[in-house]
Amino acid sequence: MLPLVLTRDPALLDDLARVAAGAGVQPEVRGDAVSALASWASAPLIVIGDDLLVDLVSVSPPRRAGVVVVCRAPGSDTFRLALEVGASTVAELPSAEAHLSALFADVEEVPAHGLVLGVIGGAGGAGASTLACALGQVAGLTGPALVLDTDPLGPGLDRVLGLDEVPGVRWDDLTASAGRLGSRSLREAVPSRDGVGVLTWTSTGTSGSAAPPPVSTLRDVLEAGRRGHRLVVLDVARRAGAVSAELVARCDLVLVVTPSSIGGVVSTLRVLASLSDTSHLRLAPRRGPVSLRELSATTGVKVGLEVPHQRGLAEAVDLGLGPVRARRSRLGRAVSEFLAEVA
Repeated sequence: MLPLVLTRDPALLDDLARVAAGAGVQPEVRGDAVSALASWASAPLIVIGDDLLVDLVSVSPPRRAGVVVVCRAPGSDTFRLALEVGASTVAELPSAEAHLSALFADVEEVPAHGLVLGVIGGAGGAGASTLACALGQVAGLTGPALVLDTDPLGPGLDRVLGLDEVPGVRWDDLTASAGRLGSRSLREAVPSRDGVGVLTWTSTGTSGSAAPPPVSTLRDVLEAGRRGHRLVVLDVARRAGAVSAELVARCDLVLVVTPSSIGGVVSTLRVLASLSDTSHLRLAPRRGPVSLRELSATTGVKVGLEVPHQRGLAEAVDLGLGPVRARRSRLGRAVSEFLAEVA
């Protein structure tokens, strides 16, 4: 569906058409309030010129998200009328052009709210980063997927996915930027291949030790990723304290990668104790002496995905193919079945 622009002001329409064109979209344009009702519910974004506010209030369109009022200088009634039509923002031109461009750019043929999966290691070396990349690889075969690396002490997920030599933005670049982050611009900017993109740090060989991005940047990237991808996978650091706890809380579902051993269970219990809410957590155990039933009973968390042993996994990663060398591999099949279940 096309974004909807409502105005009879030729100069304002020219400005909005230019901003939309710069974002790569062609909006539907309506010049009266009654005809706008036909597309009101289905349009992914509605931009209203202040010249039509009174007319729109008179027809009482239903409340919905994604409504913005645009003006050059707000009048005495602009904000009151904007509230009456359910607008979330009053944008003044020309200062708000960048914001409007990002809104237009976010109009995509993907779900407005993609699924966010978190992956966290129940123990050190459990393979959480490998599983996060495998989820991204398999999901990318059917729709845009994004893997977010939140552990500055990890191996670098671009390296695990074989994207370390692919150009694109890293956390270092985004930390220095300002303004609203568009979903399309994020998807097109990160290193990607075969439908999966990754956001991590620049190689430590060129920029020194990596530092965690500000929490505000993490939040912005996560929301832009959710808007522009069918699946976002968060590789959550085990030792990041309150930041990791917040990221886990923002996920729809979180897999805790757990070695099925006594030590692995003890470590996993400590990780679970650091999280305030475990209702959306699932175990992703690796086979070992502790059975799945005992593992679930001890932790109080259900098993979501059993991670199989994958022969040649290290070789596949070293060759730049990522952990899922073939979708019919044991790991590929396990991840595909899990994604189909939670989709």
